[in-house]
Amino acid sequence: MSFFTDLGRQYIDGEWRTGNGSWDIIDFNPYNGEKLAAVTVATRFEVDEAYRAAERVQKDWAETSPYARRAVIERALRITEEREDEIAEAIIDELGGTWLKARYEVHLAKEFLREAIHLALIPEGRIIASPTAGKENRLYRNPVGVVGVISPFNFPFLVTMKSVAPALALGNGVVIKPNQNTPVVGGGLIAKIFEDAGLPPGLLNVLITDIAEIGDALIEHPVPKVISFAGSDRVGRHVGAVTATHFKKAILELSGNSALVVLDDADVDYAVDAAVFSRFVYQGQVCMAANRILVDRSLWDVFTEKFLARVRALKTGDPRDPETDLGPVINEFQAEALGTLVQQALDEGATALIHGRTIGNLVEPTVLTGLPADSPILRQEIFGPVVLLVPFEDEAHAVRIANDTPYGLSGAVHTGDVERGVRFAKRIETGMMHVNDGTVHDEPFVAFGGEKHSGLGRLNGDATVEAFTTQKWISVQHGRSHFPL
Repeated sequence: MSFFTDLGRQYIDGEWRTGNGSWDIIDFNPYNGEKLAAVTVATRFEVDEAYRAAERVQKDWAETSPYARRAVIERALRITEEREDEIAEAIIDELGGTWLKARYEVHLAKEFLREAIHLALIPEGRIIASPTAGKENRLYRNPVGVVGVISPFNFPFLVTMKSVAPALALGNGVVIKPNQNTPVVGGGLIAKIFEDAGLPPGLLNVLITDIAEIGDALIEHPVPKVISFAGSDRVGRHVGAVTATHFKKAILELSGNSALVVLDDADVDYAVDAAVFSRFVYQGQVCMAANRILVDRSLWDVFTEKFLARVRALKTGDPRDPETDLGPVINEFQAEALGTLVQQALDEGATALIHGRTIGNLVEPTVLTGLPADSPILRQEIFGPVVLLVPFEDEAHAVRIANDTPYGLSGAVHTGDVERGVRFAKRIETGMMHVNDGTVHDEPFVAFGGEKHSGLGRLNGDATVEAFTTQKWISVQHGRSHFPL
């Protein structure tokens, strides 16, 4: 099976079909510019078709035994394991991810499928005591109905799967709109896995389209009760506003500006390793990536020397080459935007300790320091292989710098005293913070999400159950009630 030939299509009500729009989304390999697929966009009419199909089939799916739902997820996991090499190759070709990145993404996606297998059996009802004699309060947990999933380009297989698999396991229908840069890995590929796993036709749908064609139809449509969105805070703010207007729940996983902090008692060599991974994994196109490396002044010289040596040794090139550390950024627009950002910082007085070249979509690492304290680049997300080195004088100073950003997704602190690290971590305004580790982590049963402009809500484990189910109170009066009127 050719993923890009066969799966670069709309998948609606159990059928693979061509969209009805008047233009095509072209899926390019970001490294060599090869055309992978041309997908005619879906229209508002097809948005309605997809949601109505999911709504129709979901009612029976919700009544299906959770053990039967679990069996479908188990088969989806086995299929993913059987096709792991093909999926990894598709990630390399469509995203420009290296072999390391591709394997990491598939590994995590399998872990989230395993989580979904478990979640199928999690929801439980409760009997709650009542102050009224003879009354029995039953609290049921039911699927929300239909979930709209809007996924990003950077980890499309993983991020889409971590919403789709549990939503299905919990009895919901799903409509996916993948990012137009990754329509196959983030859309058609996932639909094919569940189709082959025996999921009822119509329960899962994929719409490859763009806001230029459908406007807000995907989030305004009356059928979906929850929208799970991962992407930029700019778009996420709009998604959140529209969903709130239509009384829908939004789960928003948005931008980040993580800081990795190196305290004065840290293991410098280990902190360097963590910083290199945290900034440059998948070319830095990760919401949790460490944009800022904050280093205690007493360790500045030794840390900087070792960090620069490691960064200079990173190889940028063909993502299919096992020796490549950094492949291309996702497209030409992103490559140009990174160049503009670096030049802006240099114009403000920053120093480039390493100034990487841009060749097509290949962007070599850049290390900046000496930024003015009021520089905008210190407070924004940098979605690429550009890192900021910032010295600090003491812990209080480090906390102020780390928190001086509108974002609050992830972070890390390195120290020889674990409890000191925990105390420091508690002072950082983020949804996630890691002691003596990197900033890029996602585990199936630990709540994942951000503070401030980095999002709303949480996923993973119990948080996923909360996101994709709703509670219903049914009371039963045994005997007769006494009414005051």
